[in-house]
Formats: sequence, structure tokens, C-alpha cells
Amino acid sequence: MSHNAVTDDFYETIKPRLHRRIGREVRVAHRVLDLGCGSCGLVRYLADACKQQVTGVDITSDSFPSRRHTSNGSRYHCLKHDAASLGFAEDGSADAVVTVWALHEMAKPKAILQEAYRVLRSGGEVLVVDFPRGSLAQRLWNEKYFRPPQVKALLEGEGFEQVQVRLIEQGQVMWARGYRPLANQT
Repeated sequence: MSHNAVTDDFYETIKPRLHRRIGREVRVAHRVLDLGCGSCGLVRYLADACKQQVTGVDITSDSFPSRRHTSNGSRYHCLKHDAASLGFAEDGSADAVVTVWALHEMAKPKAILQEAYRVLRSGGEVLVVDFPRGSLAQRLWNEKYFRPPQVKALLEGEGFEQVQVRLIEQGQVMWARGYRPLANQT
């Protein structure tokens, strides 16, 4: 893991590339839920570039944009809500659930992943993108970051299958994905 090219503005620099990569990952999802959406940057990107129905959820709405449509007219939603209790979302109502740079900040990560599982349709994807323990983020902000095996165990513990966790972007970003099992064919 080389830290030579990693500068303090590394995460801001890679954000557009990361948004594109997330867009490619969830490209077949029509309804996307972004948990811990912050200022709704990814929500706006997915609504605009990928033409998806996107709802962002964050516990604070301080940085939500006032406009709720992109330049091409695509609408998106940003809701002030606790991601551990998504009462507004029906079971199986999302094709994909993403959380970017937020799982480590959430007080109840297990409850959030339980809700992600509940709202995902059969075969739906969960994507967790976060700072891994020991990364540049650790030096910059020193928060409680997870190790890849911890995130894998969290996802599998909530019932997700085909869980894969790897480090990308010079080992500075954790990319974890899993799927809600397909409904039994009887």
C-alpha cells in the first residue's frame, strides 16, 4: 500500500471518479437509497448522470440543497431521517442501497444494515464505501473506522450474500458489496 501519492486532499480529488464508479456499480438499479447522504452530492450525480430515482437520507439536513432537481429536470429527494429506522420505505422498495463515507459515523451500523436489507428487493445490492482503519482518513480525522473483515462480518451477519470487500484507490477506500438473497422459487 503506497502512500507516496496520497495528499491531504486525496479524498476530495477522487470524489468525481468515485461517483462514476458507484454509478457503474449500481447502473441497473432504478430505485436507489443513499444512507448518510450528507449534502446529497452522490444523490444528485446518480439522478443526473444515471437517470435513477434516488432518495438520500441523513440525520441532519443542514447541507441539503434547496433545489431538488438536476439541470436536465431529474428529480431527487433528500430526507432528514435516521437511517436506522426507515419507516417511510416499504419492504423491498429499493433496487440498491449505498452508504458512502458514512457507516463509521453511524451510531447503530447493525440497525442500518438491517434496514438496508429490509428495504432491498430480492436480489438487490448493498454497497458500502468507507474509509478503512489505517488509511489517510485515520491520520486526518482519527475516527473509528472498520477493517475489511469487520464490514464483511457485519454484512453477512445481516443476511447479505456474495459479500466482497476490498481496498481500492491505493488502499485508502474500502469497497464492500453484498446482495439480498433471491426469493426462493417454489
